[in-house]
Amino acid sequence: MQAIAEEAHKLGRKVAAHAHGTQSIKDAVRAGIDSIEHSSLIDDEGIALAKQHGAYLVFDIYNDDFILQEGEKAGMLKESIEKEKKIGRLQRENFRHAFESGAKMAFGTDSGVYPHGDNAKQFAKMVEWGMKPLDALQAATINAADLIGWASKVGALEPGHNADVIAVSGDPLSNVRVLESVKFVMKGGSVARNDFAAK
Repeated sequence: MQAIAEEAHKLGRKVAAHAHGTQSIKDAVRAGIDSIEHSSLIDDEGIALAKQHGAYLVFDIYNDDFILQEGEKAGMLKESIEKEKKIGRLQRENFRHAFESGAKMAFGTDSGVYPHGDNAKQFAKMVEWGMKPLDALQAATINAADLIGWASKVGALEPGHNADVIAVSGDPLSNVRVLESVKFVMKGGSVARNDFAAK
């Protein structure tokens, strides 16, 4: 992992590690990995290492809801559903603890688990488990942009950045769930969707 991270960083690239286990998370952070996807069983040492090395933690805590409600119907293996029953709540508790401990966190969905389009359901879970709506929004924008090394181009509404904008009917700082129903999308200054214009 260290060789992978070193070579990627020489090329200006970032490296993500899929890690649920306590030791594998710490090994990945020590190796110089930039983001730890899932981070399910992270402990205090792992959180401290992530902070020390500047690694992002990318929890996917909405998955638990989908797997437990829809997993069997979607054809998931029984053992996968049983594993989720054991791990899901612990991952959420660790999400809260990592956030309260000041770890860098970015929005992530592991969206292959559930239908694309449900990704924004992650926001409500992030708020339920300790973040304020603004924290969750920043995890998906400025933090995610920083994680992938694009902070100078995306993630903020600033001069020189791509004109990437969404709009919803409501204030996401009051009700983060409005982000689950996007009405307007602008990508690079071009309108890709405008449900408001139809009214």
